[in-house]
Amino acid sequence: MKRLFKASLLPLLFALLLIPYGCSNEVEHLAEPITGKDTLLFMHASGINTFISDSGVMRYHMVVEEWDIYNGANGEPPSWYFLKGLLMERYDETFHIDLFVQADTAYLHKQQLWELRGRVVVRNVNGDVFRTEELFWDLNLHEMWNTQYMHITTPERELEGTEFHSNEQMTRYTVFNSIGAFPVAETEAATPSSGPSKAKGR
Repeated sequence: MKRLFKASLLPLLFALLLIPYGCSNEVEHLAEPITGKDTLLFMHASGINTFISDSGVMRYHMVVEEWDIYNGANGEPPSWYFLKGLLMERYDETFHIDLFVQADTAYLHKQQLWELRGRVVVRNVNGDVFRTEELFWDLNLHEMWNTQYMHITTPERELEGTEFHSNEQMTRYTVFNSIGAFPVAETEAATPSSGPSKAKGR
C-alpha cells in the first residue's frame, strides 16, 4: 500500500519540478515605448459636414467621409488626413465661394501644407476648372504648385502642361511645357499651339 502511494506521487512531483523551468523561459511581447518623435492618432471621425473659421471669420465649408487627426511630434502642429476624399469650399470676406476643391485623398501637414492627390478638381472664382492628380497648397506662402499633368478649362480656352505654379486663389498661374487651344477669328482655322513653352493665366 505504501509503495502504491509513493508511486502515484512521482508524476506529480515531476510536473511541479517542470513548472519553474517553463515559466523562466517565457518571452514577454511588449510594444516599443512611445517617444516624442512618434505621432499618435488623436481623433477619428466619419461623416463630417462642418464649417471652419480662420481668425474668427468663417472661411471654409468641408465635407469628408473620414477625418483623422494626428498629434504632432515634439510640440509640432497636428496633421489632418482625409483618406476617403475631401470636398471643400472657401469663402471670401463677403461669404461668397472663391475656391472649390475636391480630391480623392488629402493631407494637411502640420497645419501648413495641403497635399491633394487622386482626381483633384479645383474651380476658382472666375469659373476656371483645374484638373490634375497632384496639387500642393502652402498656406504660409499662399501658393499652389505641382509637377504633374494639369488640364485647365476656362471660358476662353483649354490649356494643359506638365508643371504648374499659382497664387492660392488660382487666378494668376503659370503652366510650363504647355499646349492649348485658343479661340481665333471666324475666318481663320482654329489650330492648337504646342511646344516647350510657358503659358500664363490672367
